[in-house]
Amino acid sequence: MDTGTHVVMGLAIGGIATLDPVVAESSATATSVMIGAIVGSQIPDIDTVLKLRNNAVYIRNHRGITHSIPAVLLWPLAILAVVYPFFPTADLLHLWLWTFLAVFLHVFVDIFNAYGTQALRPFSSKWVALGIINTFDPFIFGIHVAGLFIWAFGAHPGYTFLIIYGIIVVYYLLRFAAQRSVLRAVKVIIPDATEIIIAPTMKFNQWRVAVMSKQQFFVGRAVKNHVRILDQFNRVPVPETPVIEAAKKDKNLSAFLSFSPVYRWEVDEYDDYYEVRFIDLRYRSNGHYPFVAVVQLDREFNIQSSYTGWIFSEEKLRKKLDIIPG
Repeated sequence: MDTGTHVVMGLAIGGIATLDPVVAESSATATSVMIGAIVGSQIPDIDTVLKLRNNAVYIRNHRGITHSIPAVLLWPLAILAVVYPFFPTADLLHLWLWTFLAVFLHVFVDIFNAYGTQALRPFSSKWVALGIINTFDPFIFGIHVAGLFIWAFGAHPGYTFLIIYGIIVVYYLLRFAAQRSVLRAVKVIIPDATEIIIAPTMKFNQWRVAVMSKQQFFVGRAVKNHVRILDQFNRVPVPETPVIEAAKKDKNLSAFLSFSPVYRWEVDEYDDYYEVRFIDLRYRSNGHYPFVAVVQLDREFNIQSSYTGWIFSEEKLRKKLDIIPG
């Protein structure tokens, strides 16, 4: 989920914690639990700082080890080590329990996005991405904000957010049912599909669709369970040519290939260089595919420049390739 939603979820966990008698009877415990819940709801995304290094490192590692099983167990201990000395009279066990719940909930809700997490590490490096909830979901964020206002006007925060979370559980089930309906519709249109990726948008009834068959890629949109195919590409295996093999050694393209399950490729030859481009087919926007990896190589297959990330115009891509060293 996005940062704002994780923040309001941390506040909600702190509100629900007031139902815990140990928390309710101690101001020190209540205050430390609120701090622990807010920090715990954010700390798995500390790897966002990797963006300051470069996109390749960020793409390869974001929601990786920081969202893993060991991290979920260690983050609460790290938070306690910082918070508890300021509240030595707080109940340590209950502070840990509510902080752990906040960390766990962060990682748990992230697996329902299309981006997903490596939540099963170290047992599996597979990305778990159920694609049911958009990274920013207006309903989930909005109902949390409404709960905070209800709390501010005097309602009991614990019962308020228990009701809200009951509604959210129903919402998740409805989203799951809607996605399954789209999946069935896609199978009718493309019965020989070998892989189907259905990703949510911010609108409840609209979905992005990317499909692979043995011979083709299909890209489309779905409104409710009505699927419309917008683009269709022949599925051409990536050749083992010298230029492709050299490009694969680039850190940006390597990061892209570790993350993207559905893509097509292009190789363009110019007077003094080659350009290799891989294009993720999951994120079509206004007829454009903005998530790419591009590598430029000289005639001897030496990497001259490269980039991976979100690009919405060819002009901006050219600027990125000019300033990023190979």
